[in-house]
Amino acid sequence: MTPRQRLLATLAHTEPDRIPFDLSSTPVTGIHRVAYQNLRSALGLAQRPVEIFHLMQQLAVVHDDVHAALRTDVRGSRPLPPPAWRLEFSIDGDYEYYTDDWGITRRRIADDGHYFDLCSSPLGPATTPAEIDAYTWPEAAAEPRFAGLRERAQAIRDAGFPFVLGGICPGMMEMGQWLRGFDNFYCDLAADRPMAEALCEQIIRLKLQYWTRALEEVGDLVDVIQEGDDYGGQQSLQIQPDLWRQIFKPRLRQLLDGIRQGAPQAALFFHSCGAVRDIIPDLIEVGVDILNPVQVAATGMDSKELKREFGDDLVFWGGGVDTQHVLPTGTPMQVADEVRRRVDDLAPGGGFVFAAVHNIQSDVSGANILSMRKALDDCGRGGA
Repeated sequence: MTPRQRLLATLAHTEPDRIPFDLSSTPVTGIHRVAYQNLRSALGLAQRPVEIFHLMQQLAVVHDDVHAALRTDVRGSRPLPPPAWRLEFSIDGDYEYYTDDWGITRRRIADDGHYFDLCSSPLGPATTPAEIDAYTWPEAAAEPRFAGLRERAQAIRDAGFPFVLGGICPGMMEMGQWLRGFDNFYCDLAADRPMAEALCEQIIRLKLQYWTRALEEVGDLVDVIQEGDDYGGQQSLQIQPDLWRQIFKPRLRQLLDGIRQGAPQAALFFHSCGAVRDIIPDLIEVGVDILNPVQVAATGMDSKELKREFGDDLVFWGGGVDTQHVLPTGTPMQVADEVRRRVDDLAPGGGFVFAAVHNIQSDVSGANILSMRKALDDCGRGGA
């Protein structure tokens, strides 16, 4: 099987010749730049200048020699920034700063900090929905965002790989937290719903503008469309399920229905970290085909139970090894044991794309990544 045939078989809930393996096709299946350097060393590959494809998370572009060594199966692309925005860094004291195209300012420790964290939310001072509506929003469908996109997609397909297309931003919950500030947005949800809903409406409006134009460009070449939000915490949803169903669910349905019109053949990949068990039936109802991740260390996210309950309706993408505890702190043997357990739970009957639960972080050794890959081979479902 080619990698694309392998993934399409998996999406059809049939067992391919081996489990598809993803590293870095999306901003939620990537690898931190420090871990990437560790991986190159473990593979015996010469170090190369690290290119960053996701600035906030400091995710590395994975070079072709690493893809070849690990036999990865999936490739992806994301839109370019809008033309009116230019990336600029500043240093103030101990921190390095930048402001993104949404007006959100982030910072990291200037001496090689590992991540850029939120430090200023542009809509924090807003007091009315009218102020939210009047904000200078980025150009979601500006033509420069799509420069070279069709050529990249065609090259991926011509090489035998499936093509995953990502969106312009995370979902309503994350963008609300970042644009309003965490405290303001949660207060809006609890006590000033018109403010929260005005912000959610703007996010969905811009997403639909982007997807309409993007799928005009490459809808015929897309195999998987990647969207997402972060609804779950470690032990529960971040808000009550009923509130999620009132505010987020109908707008998510609107978004996914709009996307489906532009690429009816593509599978809809939806990312949400954490304990999302309570709303998995709702995600299926609104059109999600692929759930990422199975955050196995979160409450209610047991891989065997989720496969039994939802395996006929969902493809599970990620969850192959716990990234909170096992991958960073376990021994190579413990990593291998974890991989075997998750493969046994999630792979039977197809519908499983192997990836770590989330991005491989800076504290993960190259040896543990190689143990992860070898264990997938040794399971009898990961061979060459």
